[in-house]
Amino acid sequence: MKPDAECFVGIDVSKDTLDIAVLPASESWQTVRDEEGIQALVARLEQLNPTLIVLEATGGLETHLVTALATSPLPVLVVNPRQARSFAKALGKLAKTDSIDAYVLAEFAQKVRPEPRPIKDEQLQELAALNTRRQQLVAMLTAEKNRLATATKRLRKDIQAHIRWLEKRIKDLNAQLDQHIRQSPVWREKDQLLQSVPGVGPVLSRTLISQVPELGNLNRKAIAALVGVAPLNRDSGSLRGKRTIWGGRAPVRASLYMATLVASRFNPIIKSFYERLVAAGKPRKLALTACMRKLLTMLNAIVKSCTPWKFTLKPTAP
Repeated sequence: MKPDAECFVGIDVSKDTLDIAVLPASESWQTVRDEEGIQALVARLEQLNPTLIVLEATGGLETHLVTALATSPLPVLVVNPRQARSFAKALGKLAKTDSIDAYVLAEFAQKVRPEPRPIKDEQLQELAALNTRRQQLVAMLTAEKNRLATATKRLRKDIQAHIRWLEKRIKDLNAQLDQHIRQSPVWREKDQLLQSVPGVGPVLSRTLISQVPELGNLNRKAIAALVGVAPLNRDSGSLRGKRTIWGGRAPVRASLYMATLVASRFNPIIKSFYERLVAAGKPRKLALTACMRKLLTMLNAIVKSCTPWKFTLKPTAP
């Protein structure tokens, strides 16, 4: 392959191995997913000088590889597995193996040519991991509290002990998250900006800082689509279906939903917007979704302008 020729790489990540495919050379190989194998792979890819490298998000298995690729001058993009699988089905490739998946990712890079996004640095990855762990423990705590309501007398003591342990761990993680944010001037300033908005507390602020680093760098439509609160059309011919939200970053959307519930009561702009939609006949759930989008847009603008929340009542006509 000529040094200046375009080259697209797809990498399928599994627990023990990495499958690599290169187009248009139709070259493929497999390596072990350990420190030595990753370093050797990075060195080989640097020699290929690819136009784009694409791999799937695989629940954290890709983290070390992505970090190694990002610290080198290689263009890398992590895509949603659903997006890659839909692309494979569109090509008529229904079979699924690690080798096939690697070629599908390489073909996705070659034909779609998505823009590489900035990769989280190690500090941001650690903050995101802590926040994700907190979300997992909160889900466990909710499940245990639900079980407690119907548990037998013999099991109640065990469940209550687990609830106390979970509450302590969540409290400890909250302290760790706050400490991480205080140690970074950039995160600390962003946290202060976000929490200046009525309805936004530490939970949503931490989630946005750790899981939406794009906040403040995208326009309102792009940030809404990224989080998954942008209404999507469902039209066909003369049929006009209901607009729905779909995709995006579900954990972020869950935190945004809870904050919007509070904001719909205590944030004057969100409260007024919510009441106006409900008065116009919109279903409450739909009105709340619109408020989620509006709150996210406000937060995006505040971070972009580095200006804290400020609300001024409009003068009423005499």
